[in-house]
Amino acid sequence: MNKKRRTNRIIVLITAALMISMLQGCTKNRRTEIILTTDFEENEIFRIEDISCYVPEVMVYLVNSENQYDGIFGDRIWQIPIDGTTLENKYKETILARLAQIKVMNLMARDQDFKLSEDDILRVKSAARDYYASLNDREKETMGVDEETIYNIYYEFATADKLYHDITDKVKPQISDDDARIVTVRDILVKTYKPSARGTVSYNAAEKQEAYERIQKIKQKIDDGADFDIIAEGTENEDSKIEYSFGKGVMPREYEDAAFNLVVGEVSDIVETEYGYHILKCVSAYNPEEADKNREAMIKVKKQEAFNLIYDGYVQELNSNLNADLWKSVSYMRSPSVTTTSFFDVYDTYFVPVTGASYGTKQ
Repeated sequence: MNKKRRTNRIIVLITAALMISMLQGCTKNRRTEIILTTDFEENEIFRIEDISCYVPEVMVYLVNSENQYDGIFGDRIWQIPIDGTTLENKYKETILARLAQIKVMNLMARDQDFKLSEDDILRVKSAARDYYASLNDREKETMGVDEETIYNIYYEFATADKLYHDITDKVKPQISDDDARIVTVRDILVKTYKPSARGTVSYNAAEKQEAYERIQKIKQKIDDGADFDIIAEGTENEDSKIEYSFGKGVMPREYEDAAFNLVVGEVSDIVETEYGYHILKCVSAYNPEEADKNREAMIKVKKQEAFNLIYDGYVQELNSNLNADLWKSVSYMRSPSVTTTSFFDVYDTYFVPVTGASYGTKQ
Protein backbone atom coordinates (compact mmCIF):
# COMPACT_ATOMS: atom_id res chain seq x y z
CA MET A 1 0.00 0.00 0.00
CA ASN A 2 2.94 2.33 0.64
CA LYS A 3 3.35 4.72 -2.28
CA LYS A 4 6.57 6.33 -0.98
CA ARG A 5 9.94 5.18 -2.21
CA ARG A 6 11.79 3.04 0.27
CA THR A 7 14.85 4.58 1.89
CA ASN A 8 17.96 3.02 3.37
CA ARG A 9 16.90 0.92 6.34
CA ILE A 10 19.76 2.23 8.47
CA ILE A 11 18.61 5.83 8.05
CA VAL A 12 15.01 4.90 8.78
CA LEU A 13 15.85 3.07 11.98
CA ILE A 14 18.10 5.69 13.47
CA THR A 15 16.21 8.78 12.36
CA ALA A 16 13.05 7.24 13.80
CA ALA A 17 14.85 6.82 17.11
CA LEU A 18 16.07 10.40 16.92
CA MET A 19 12.62 11.81 16.23
CA ILE A 20 11.07 9.91 19.16
CA SER A 21 13.77 11.18 21.52
CA MET A 22 13.56 14.75 20.23
CA LEU A 23 9.77 14.85 20.46
CA GLN A 24 10.00 13.75 24.09
CA GLY A 25 12.76 16.28 24.85
CA CYS A 26 12.30 19.47 26.80
CA THR A 27 11.97 21.59 23.66
CA LYS A 28 8.49 20.33 22.88
CA ASN A 29 5.68 22.91 23.02
CA ARG A 30 7.43 25.24 25.42
CA ARG A 31 8.37 28.88 25.64
CA THR A 32 11.57 28.46 27.64
CA GLU A 33 13.84 31.45 27.13
CA ILE A 34 17.20 30.50 25.61
CA ILE A 35 19.96 32.88 26.69
CA LEU A 36 23.47 32.83 25.24
CA THR A 37 25.92 33.94 27.88
CA THR A 38 29.61 33.78 28.75
CA ASP A 39 28.95 33.25 32.46
CA PHE A 40 29.77 29.56 32.57
CA GLU A 41 31.91 27.31 34.69
CA GLU A 42 34.61 25.23 33.06
CA ASN A 43 33.09 22.44 30.89
CA GLU A 44 29.54 23.68 31.55
CA ILE A 45 27.42 22.93 28.47
CA PHE A 46 24.11 24.40 29.59
CA ARG A 47 22.23 25.59 32.63
CA ILE A 48 18.49 25.36 33.30
CA GLU A 49 17.64 27.60 36.24
CA ASP A 50 20.35 26.57 38.74
CA ILE A 51 21.04 23.04 37.52
CA SER A 52 23.86 22.45 35.02
CA CYS A 53 25.10 19.90 32.51
CA TYR A 54 28.83 19.38 31.93
CA VAL A 55 30.90 17.89 29.13
CA PRO A 56 31.55 14.51 30.85
CA GLU A 57 27.79 13.89 31.10
CA VAL A 58 27.37 14.45 27.38
CA MET A 59 30.38 12.27 26.61
CA VAL A 60 29.03 9.34 28.64
CA TYR A 61 25.82 9.38 26.60
CA LEU A 62 27.60 10.09 23.32
CA VAL A 63 30.32 7.45 23.63
CA ASN A 64 28.08 4.65 24.89
CA SER A 65 25.24 5.17 22.43
CA GLU A 66 27.42 5.80 19.37
CA ASN A 67 29.53 2.73 20.19
CA GLN A 68 26.33 0.68 20.26
CA TYR A 69 25.27 1.93 16.83
CA ASP A 70 28.81 1.46 15.51
CA GLY A 71 28.59 -2.21 16.46
CA ILE A 72 25.43 -2.60 14.39
CA PHE A 73 25.94 -0.28 11.42
CA GLY A 74 29.62 0.70 11.41
CA ASP A 75 31.01 4.14 12.28
CA ARG A 76 30.63 5.49 8.71
CA ILE A 77 26.92 5.87 9.32
CA TRP A 78 27.49 9.08 11.27
CA GLN A 79 28.56 10.97 8.16
CA ILE A 80 25.25 10.34 6.38
CA PRO A 81 23.80 13.74 5.41
CA ILE A 82 20.48 14.67 6.96
CA ASP A 83 18.70 18.05 7.03
CA GLY A 84 21.78 19.94 5.90
CA THR A 85 24.11 18.39 8.48
CA THR A 86 25.34 14.93 9.45
CA LEU A 87 23.58 12.20 11.36
CA GLU A 88 26.22 12.55 14.08
CA ASN A 89 25.36 16.21 14.65
CA LYS A 90 21.66 15.36 14.70
CA TYR A 91 22.34 12.69 17.27
CA LYS A 92 24.27 15.18 19.41
CA GLU A 93 21.18 17.41 19.39
CA THR A 94 19.11 14.46 20.55
CA ILE A 95 21.45 13.78 23.45
CA LEU A 96 21.34 17.47 24.39
CA ALA A 97 17.52 17.37 24.40
CA ARG A 98 17.50 14.18 26.46
CA LEU A 99 19.90 15.54 29.06
CA ALA A 100 17.92 18.78 29.25
CA GLN A 101 14.79 16.74 29.92
CA ILE A 102 16.53 14.86 32.72
CA LYS A 103 17.68 18.13 34.28
CA VAL A 104 14.16 19.57 34.09
CA MET A 105 12.72 16.47 35.71
CA ASN A 106 15.24 16.78 38.53
CA LEU A 107 14.05 20.36 39.04
CA MET A 108 10.49 19.03 39.13
CA ALA A 109 11.51 16.41 41.68
CA ARG A 110 13.11 19.04 43.89
CA ASP A 111 10.04 21.28 43.72
CA GLN A 112 7.81 18.33 44.63
CA ASP A 113 10.20 17.18 47.37
CA PHE A 114 10.46 13.90 45.52
CA LYS A 115 13.53 11.89 46.53
CA LEU A 116 15.00 8.51 45.80
CA SER A 117 14.56 5.93 48.51
CA GLU A 118 17.56 4.68 50.48
CA ASP A 119 17.37 1.43 48.53
CA ASP A 120 17.41 3.35 45.25
CA ILE A 121 20.49 5.30 46.36
CA LEU A 122 22.28 2.05 47.17
CA ARG A 123 21.39 0.80 43.69
CA VAL A 124 22.77 3.97 42.15
CA LYS A 125 26.01 3.56 44.11
CA SER A 126 26.32 -0.08 43.03
CA ALA A 127 25.64 0.76 39.39
CA ALA A 128 28.22 3.56 39.45
CA ARG A 129 30.80 1.30 41.06
CA ASP A 130 30.22 -1.50 38.52
CA TYR A 131 30.22 0.70 35.45
CA TYR A 132 33.28 2.69 36.51
CA ALA A 133 35.15 -0.55 37.26
CA SER A 134 34.42 -1.72 33.70
CA LEU A 135 36.24 1.25 32.15
CA ASN A 136 39.87 1.25 31.08
CA ASP A 137 42.08 4.31 31.51
CA ARG A 138 41.57 5.44 27.92
CA GLU A 139 37.79 5.32 28.29
CA LYS A 140 37.90 7.31 31.54
CA GLU A 141 40.10 9.91 29.84
CA THR A 142 37.92 10.15 26.71
CA MET A 143 34.76 10.73 28.72
CA GLY A 144 36.49 12.75 31.45
CA VAL A 145 34.85 10.83 34.28
CA ASP A 146 35.56 9.57 37.76
CA GLU A 147 33.29 7.37 39.88
CA GLU A 148 31.59 10.37 41.46
CA THR A 149 30.66 11.71 38.02
CA ILE A 150 29.12 8.38 37.06
CA TYR A 151 27.23 8.31 40.36
CA ASN A 152 25.78 11.78 39.77
CA ILE A 153 24.69 10.90 36.21
CA TYR A 154 22.97 7.71 37.41
CA TYR A 155 21.41 9.57 40.34
CA GLU A 156 19.79 12.18 38.10
CA PHE A 157 18.76 9.55 35.56
CA ALA A 158 17.15 7.43 38.29
CA THR A 159 15.39 10.45 39.77
CA ALA A 160 13.90 11.34 36.38
CA ASP A 161 12.95 7.73 35.73
CA LYS A 162 11.31 7.26 39.12
CA LEU A 163 9.49 10.60 38.99
CA TYR A 164 8.06 9.71 35.59
CA HIS A 165 6.69 6.44 36.93
CA ASP A 166 5.46 8.08 40.13
CA ILE A 167 3.39 10.48 38.03
CA THR A 168 2.17 8.05 35.37
CA ASP A 169 1.31 5.25 37.82
CA LYS A 170 -1.51 7.46 39.04
CA VAL A 171 -2.98 7.51 35.52
CA LYS A 172 -5.44 4.64 35.04
CA PRO A 173 -6.74 4.80 31.45
CA GLN A 174 -9.58 2.45 30.55
CA ILE A 175 -9.22 0.83 27.13
CA SER A 176 -12.22 -1.21 25.96
CA ASP A 177 -11.86 -4.55 24.16
CA ASP A 178 -13.20 -2.96 20.99
CA ASP A 179 -10.71 -0.09 21.12
CA ALA A 180 -7.85 -2.51 21.83
CA ARG A 181 -8.65 -5.19 19.30
CA ILE A 182 -6.41 -5.95 16.35
CA VAL A 183 -7.94 -7.01 13.06
CA THR A 184 -6.25 -8.89 10.24
CA VAL A 185 -7.45 -8.46 6.68
CA ARG A 186 -6.37 -9.55 3.24
CA ASP A 187 -6.28 -6.78 0.69
CA ILE A 188 -6.78 -6.40 -3.05
CA LEU A 189 -5.74 -2.98 -4.37
CA VAL A 190 -6.04 -1.18 -7.68
CA LYS A 191 -3.88 1.92 -7.39
CA THR A 192 -4.89 5.46 -8.27
CA TYR A 193 -1.39 6.91 -8.33
CA LYS A 194 1.77 6.42 -10.38
CA PRO A 195 5.50 7.19 -10.11
CA SER A 196 6.76 10.64 -11.01
CA ALA A 197 9.93 12.69 -10.78
CA ARG A 198 8.68 14.01 -7.42
CA GLY A 199 7.85 10.55 -6.10
CA THR A 200 4.22 9.87 -6.99
CA VAL A 201 1.31 11.65 -8.62
CA SER A 202 -2.42 10.92 -8.50
CA TYR A 203 -4.22 9.60 -11.55
CA ASN A 204 -6.16 12.00 -13.71
CA ALA A 205 -9.94 11.58 -14.01
CA ALA A 206 -9.78 9.17 -16.96
CA GLU A 207 -7.10 7.01 -15.34
CA LYS A 208 -9.01 6.93 -12.09
CA GLN A 209 -12.20 5.86 -13.88
CA GLU A 210 -10.31 3.03 -15.60
CA ALA A 211 -8.95 1.89 -12.21
CA TYR A 212 -12.45 1.93 -10.74
CA GLU A 213 -13.78 -0.19 -13.58
CA ARG A 214 -11.02 -2.74 -12.97
CA ILE A 215 -11.82 -3.01 -9.25
CA GLN A 216 -15.51 -3.39 -10.12
CA LYS A 217 -14.69 -6.34 -12.36
CA ILE A 218 -12.62 -7.93 -9.59
CA LYS A 219 -15.46 -7.43 -7.11
CA GLN A 220 -17.92 -9.02 -9.52
CA LYS A 221 -15.64 -12.06 -9.90
CA ILE A 222 -15.56 -12.49 -6.12
CA ASP A 223 -19.34 -12.04 -5.87
CA ASP A 224 -19.72 -14.71 -8.56
CA GLY A 225 -17.67 -17.17 -6.51
CA ALA A 226 -14.05 -16.58 -7.44
CA ASP A 227 -11.55 -17.29 -4.66
CA PHE A 228 -10.53 -14.01 -2.98
CA ASP A 229 -7.15 -15.34 -1.88
CA ILE A 230 -6.18 -16.52 -5.35
CA ILE A 231 -6.97 -13.09 -6.80
CA ALA A 232 -5.12 -11.38 -3.92
CA GLU A 233 -2.01 -13.39 -4.72
CA GLY A 234 -2.27 -12.77 -8.46
CA THR A 235 -1.26 -10.00 -10.83
CA GLU A 236 -4.56 -8.13 -10.58
CA ASN A 237 -3.64 -7.09 -7.05
CA GLU A 238 -1.35 -4.05 -7.16
CA ASP A 239 -0.62 -3.97 -3.43
CA SER A 240 2.91 -4.73 -2.24
CA LYS A 241 1.43 -6.77 0.62
CA ILE A 242 -1.51 -9.09 0.80
CA GLU A 243 -2.23 -9.13 4.53
CA TYR A 244 -2.37 -6.40 7.18
CA SER A 245 -2.84 -6.58 10.96
CA PHE A 246 -3.58 -3.29 12.76
CA GLY A 247 -5.47 -1.53 15.50
CA LYS A 248 -7.53 1.62 15.42
CA GLY A 249 -5.92 4.86 14.35
CA VAL A 250 -3.32 3.25 12.09
CA MET A 251 -4.86 2.92 8.63
CA PRO A 252 -6.77 5.51 6.57
CA ARG A 253 -10.18 6.10 8.14
CA GLU A 254 -12.19 4.57 5.28
CA TYR A 255 -10.00 1.47 5.30
CA GLU A 256 -10.21 1.15 9.08
CA ASP A 257 -14.00 1.57 9.19
CA ALA A 258 -14.47 -1.15 6.59
CA ALA A 259 -12.03 -3.56 8.26
CA PHE A 260 -13.45 -3.18 11.77
CA ASN A 261 -16.99 -3.78 10.58
CA LEU A 262 -16.24 -7.14 8.94
CA VAL A 263 -16.68 -10.55 10.52
CA VAL A 264 -14.28 -13.42 9.82
CA GLY A 265 -14.52 -14.53 6.20
CA GLU A 266 -16.61 -11.54 5.12
CA VAL A 267 -15.57 -9.51 2.07
CA SER A 268 -16.04 -5.75 1.98
CA ASP A 269 -17.52 -3.53 -0.68
CA ILE A 270 -15.10 -1.40 -2.69
CA VAL A 271 -13.22 0.97 -0.35
CA GLU A 272 -11.53 4.12 -1.65
CA THR A 273 -8.45 5.60 0.06
CA GLU A 274 -5.65 7.90 -1.03
CA TYR A 275 -3.87 4.81 -2.35
CA GLY A 276 -6.64 3.57 -4.59
CA TYR A 277 -9.56 1.14 -4.54
CA HIS A 278 -9.50 -1.78 -2.12
CA ILE A 279 -11.46 -4.92 -1.44
CA LEU A 280 -10.90 -6.44 2.01
CA LYS A 281 -11.46 -9.89 3.43
CA CYS A 282 -11.47 -10.37 7.20
CA VAL A 283 -9.04 -13.02 8.44
CA SER A 284 -9.29 -12.26 12.16
CA ALA A 285 -11.69 -9.90 13.91
CA TYR A 286 -10.41 -10.41 17.47
CA ASN A 287 -7.31 -12.03 18.95
CA PRO A 288 -7.22 -11.81 22.77
CA GLU A 289 -3.43 -11.97 23.00
CA GLU A 290 -2.92 -9.29 20.35
CA ALA A 291 -5.63 -7.14 21.94
CA ASP A 292 -3.91 -7.35 25.32
CA LYS A 293 -0.57 -6.31 23.78
CA ASN A 294 -2.23 -3.43 21.98
CA ARG A 295 -4.05 -2.37 25.17
CA GLU A 296 -0.71 -2.20 27.00
CA ALA A 297 0.76 -0.07 24.20
CA MET A 298 -2.26 2.25 24.23
CA ILE A 299 -2.06 2.63 28.01
CA LYS A 300 1.60 3.65 27.71
CA VAL A 301 0.63 6.29 25.17
CA LYS A 302 -2.13 7.62 27.44
CA LYS A 303 0.28 7.75 30.37
CA GLN A 304 2.85 9.59 28.25
CA GLU A 305 0.21 12.10 27.16
CA ALA A 306 -0.80 12.70 30.78
CA PHE A 307 2.83 13.22 31.78
CA ASN A 308 3.41 15.59 28.86
CA LEU A 309 0.62 17.86 30.08
CA ILE A 310 2.32 18.21 33.46
CA TYR A 311 5.82 18.45 32.02
CA ASP A 312 4.99 20.99 29.32
CA GLY A 313 3.21 23.20 31.82
CA TYR A 314 6.20 23.12 34.14
CA VAL A 315 8.90 23.70 31.54
CA GLN A 316 7.29 26.73 29.89
CA GLU A 317 8.58 29.29 32.37
CA LEU A 318 12.13 27.98 32.83
CA ASN A 319 15.22 29.86 31.66
CA SER A 320 17.99 28.01 29.81
CA ASN A 321 21.56 29.13 29.15
CA LEU A 322 23.48 27.38 26.36
CA ASN A 323 27.27 27.53 26.04
CA ALA A 324 27.03 27.41 22.23
CA ASP A 325 30.76 27.59 21.47
CA LEU A 326 31.61 24.78 23.87
CA TRP A 327 28.72 22.69 22.60
CA LYS A 328 29.92 22.99 18.99
CA SER A 329 33.37 21.79 20.05
CA VAL A 330 32.13 18.60 21.72
CA SER A 331 32.90 15.52 19.64
CA TYR A 332 33.73 11.86 20.05
CA MET A 333 37.16 11.02 18.63
CA ARG A 334 37.06 7.26 18.28
CA SER A 335 39.86 5.00 19.51
CA PRO A 336 40.25 1.20 19.27
CA SER A 337 40.58 1.09 23.06
CA VAL A 338 37.29 2.99 23.67
CA THR A 339 34.57 0.36 23.27
CA THR A 340 32.33 0.87 26.29
CA THR A 341 28.60 0.36 25.61
CA SER A 342 27.27 -0.83 28.97
CA PHE A 343 26.28 2.41 30.73
CA PHE A 344 22.54 1.90 30.23
CA ASP A 345 22.74 -1.88 30.57
CA VAL A 346 24.32 -1.54 34.01
CA TYR A 347 21.52 0.83 35.04
CA ASP A 348 18.92 -1.64 33.80
CA THR A 349 20.58 -4.41 35.80
CA TYR A 350 19.84 -2.55 39.02
CA PHE A 351 16.57 -0.79 38.25
CA VAL A 352 14.49 -2.54 35.58
CA PRO A 353 13.80 -5.66 37.73
CA VAL A 354 12.24 -3.44 40.41
CA THR A 355 10.30 -1.16 38.05
CA GLY A 356 6.82 -0.82 39.47
CA ALA A 357 7.89 -1.48 43.05
CA SER A 358 9.57 1.63 44.40
CA TYR A 359 9.84 4.86 42.43
CA GLY A 360 10.92 7.16 45.19
CA THR A 361 9.66 8.84 48.31
CA LYS A 362 8.21 12.23 49.09
CA GLN A 363 9.62 13.55 52.33
